[in-house]
Amino acid sequence: MKKQQSGFTLVEVAIVMVIIGLLLGGVLKGQEVITNARLKNVNNDFSGISAAIYSYQDRYSALPGDDDLANVHVGVTATTLEGDGDGFLDDAFDSATANDESRLAWLHLRAAGLVAGDAGDQSQPQNAFNGISGISTGDNGGGENVNGLTGLFVGFTQVEGDMAVILDTQNDDGNGDSGTVRADTTIGGGPPTGIYDLTATYSLVFEL
Repeated sequence: MKKQQSGFTLVEVAIVMVIIGLLLGGVLKGQEVITNARLKNVNNDFSGISAAIYSYQDRYSALPGDDDLANVHVGVTATTLEGDGDGFLDDAFDSATANDESRLAWLHLRAAGLVAGDAGDQSQPQNAFNGISGISTGDNGGGENVNGLTGLFVGFTQVEGDMAVILDTQNDDGNGDSGTVRADTTIGGGPPTGIYDLTATYSLVFEL
């Protein structure tokens, strides 16, 4: 008598395929949720930082970081912690140099209670892409060259290309070297970036 071979029935195979499909669907859905959360986080950060800057200007008629009366306005303890009062926020938005105006902006905002953190802290906050969020003034304003932007802007480093194009499209024209949202692989010296490379990493800046 021949031994009957065992194997999966069509029903069992179908059940396995359904389970695999559900697992894959769950993974993809989870990735979508994470992506949307990161995008929303950056958009919310831009709105929150913008509101904090405008609130400071409304209160003190000065730009945080550039404020040359920050000792009177928010109680900073040394003249080195005041700006030069020229109406521009100098230095690179991602500066690592203590007492640069782009860093003093965060100290002034924290001292005024407009953003969270220690009142003596001038470091830039982290963004959703594990880079930093910063503030500066663009071309011809004492800040840095950012593909032709001339006004005050909020910048985010380490933004992945596929995320950068979505953020630019949501807030502007989807082109990295035009409009109010611009990008560069090397802010302050790199070539303009029009069409995004989805595999690259960018510094993305939003003009106020």
